[in-house]
Amino acid sequence: MKVLVIGGDGYCGWATALYLNKRGYEVGILDNLVRRHWDNELCVDTLTPIAPIQQRLKRWHELTSKNIDLFIGDITNYEFLSKTLQKFEPEAIVHFGEQRSAPFSMIDREHAVMTQVNNVVGTLNILYAMKEDFPDCHLVKLGTMGEYGTPNIDIEEGYITIEHNGRKDTLPYPKQPGSMYHLSKVHDSHNIHFACRIWGLRATDLNQGVVYGVLTDETAMDELLVNRLDYDGVFGTALNRFCVQAAVGHPLTVYGKGGQTRGFLDIRDTVRCIELAIATPAAPGEFRVFNQFTELFSVGDLASMVEKAGSEIGLQVQVKHLENPRIEKEEHYFNAKNTNLLDLGLEPHYLSNSLLDSLLNVAVKYKTRVDESQIMPKVTWKR
Repeated sequence: MKVLVIGGDGYCGWATALYLNKRGYEVGILDNLVRRHWDNELCVDTLTPIAPIQQRLKRWHELTSKNIDLFIGDITNYEFLSKTLQKFEPEAIVHFGEQRSAPFSMIDREHAVMTQVNNVVGTLNILYAMKEDFPDCHLVKLGTMGEYGTPNIDIEEGYITIEHNGRKDTLPYPKQPGSMYHLSKVHDSHNIHFACRIWGLRATDLNQGVVYGVLTDETAMDELLVNRLDYDGVFGTALNRFCVQAAVGHPLTVYGKGGQTRGFLDIRDTVRCIELAIATPAAPGEFRVFNQFTELFSVGDLASMVEKAGSEIGLQVQVKHLENPRIEKEEHYFNAKNTNLLDLGLEPHYLSNSLLDSLLNVAVKYKTRVDESQIMPKVTWKR
């Protein structure tokens, strides 16, 4: 099968492109490389040194004799996108090509607008390109569990059946996004649902939890294939951030009370979930929603786990509670369903001591690359 991975130079996209190609899929990467530009804008580097995309792909070919096509350009440019699809002729499109940081989207008006335009317009362009030339192509779109917010009822997978005034219907699950980034994902979901319903397109929306880890079988093959690991206050996610902080002796930065509970999953499960979605596509006209996570943890739980794992390998780890820069509930009910991917055959990698040990050792290996001035949060929702 021919699979185009949009955003294939990024954290989830790179690991996915290599994983699929290793398993026999014909893979193309489409990316505008803007994630690297944002590092320059923020004056921060990923913990792990990332080679240019052309060099990464060359090394991949040397090691595996496999080729991945590369298309450099912006999906908000419809002419470029359309020509790329016509050249590559994908049977499935995996769409990671969005600005994915909540803090980045909340820096100021400019970053909020850029996030919304990049994410919403890019996805709309994909939908129109599919409608015009590839109506049978299957769109696998990375959403986020953050679309749901933290409701005081169980979170279903995309839809909820309700009774009102004696009548019953199944409707899209209510959304309560917590940032301009999460709001852009809600807009995406509505637009994709509309395109499936009106144009008969087929799509799977993967509402992903917070991803952790850096190594997959493929990215571990060579230093030039290593994945990025963000630890800064803008792009760094909780567990990755905590492990880097532990490695350099910085107190773990828990925002507020630390009761914020979210879904989490290993990067190895991310790539497997993508394969499962591709291998069993949605039907024409179907907008399918999977909640893509394997475990639920609070931020405080993660900090305690890193504190314990760090001490076992000789690190002195402290936990520090900071004033929360975000507007969010710090103690709340959270029970989300995640059965669809398990039913398709996902065998999760659960967060274990050995995984924490591996992640901490990666952080220790590259700790001389850490800029400690980037660790504390600099973006607040309260401006």
